[in-house]
Amino acid sequence: MSLKSLFLAAATLGTALSATAAESASQVHYRTADIQGVSVFYREAGPADAPAVLLLHGFGASSHMFRDLIPVLAQRYRVIAPDLPGFGQTTVNPGVAFDYTFDNVASVIDAFTVEKGLDSYALYVFDYGAPVGWRLAVANPRKITAIVSQNGNAYEEGLSAGWADMRKAWDAPTAENREALRRFNTPDMIKWQYTEGVRDTSLIAPEAYQLASAAIARIGDEPQMDLLLDYGSNVRQYPQLHAFFRAYQPPTLAIWGKNDPFFIPAGAEAYKRDNPKAEVRFLDTGHFAIETHGGEIAASMLAFLDRNIAR
Repeated sequence: MSLKSLFLAAATLGTALSATAAESASQVHYRTADIQGVSVFYREAGPADAPAVLLLHGFGASSHMFRDLIPVLAQRYRVIAPDLPGFGQTTVNPGVAFDYTFDNVASVIDAFTVEKGLDSYALYVFDYGAPVGWRLAVANPRKITAIVSQNGNAYEEGLSAGWADMRKAWDAPTAENREALRRFNTPDMIKWQYTEGVRDTSLIAPEAYQLASAAIARIGDEPQMDLLLDYGSNVRQYPQLHAFFRAYQPPTLAIWGKNDPFFIPAGAEAYKRDNPKAEVRFLDTGHFAIETHGGEIAASMLAFLDRNIAR
């Protein structure tokens, strides 16, 4: 073999090895961790020594919503996506009494980040993942390297008129007002949350809302009812969150499905009030923007993280 052929063979082998290493790094692992009596299911990928990104899903979802995003981010970042208590594959251990409040959910996820050795991390928050992430940020402000909010509300003006029944139940948590919220857990309502405001619903993978409905059927309605009733505590904690934004000015990207029936565009624009450097981008889609615009979100997120937290 000629010297030129040897060089070509070596270059080809090097390229193949690099591709194999990159593929290996982006492979997703499915694991569980026992945290405060809760078996937390999570997805993990990326180099162990890379900057960390914590993905927090919301209502009507689980870490499954990040199935396409994780391998993209994992090419350059350590990515961890847990299922919150009450959702997906996460389960409360037998004999353990767990009250489904946002304080308790956040306590489990905070302890989970310690278990995983996340001394610093960027947050991606969506829907319920936002008030969980906000509690982590307020409690551990110096750990937060950046924030990506995809329809993760942080301001009163971001709540649409669709919250009227919830507000009524927050003000008067009677059995009747609680029962009026049960419809939000039905398969039809969960599907509606995926499709409302979407221009082309053929882009929505049906297993996404089917898996969410199956998890609620398996775990039960009552944890979801408890969390809906407790959501008012998140609104009451907004002033603490806004103080965090003002004091620490974390790099922030609010990327928003502008046709969201629950969290309206005013909530995204409001980030600029306490953090003038916050970036705001709107997508022509609904609440679950990642289901229809996952590629755009991934590209925007990579560019944002590369500018702000890359090694």
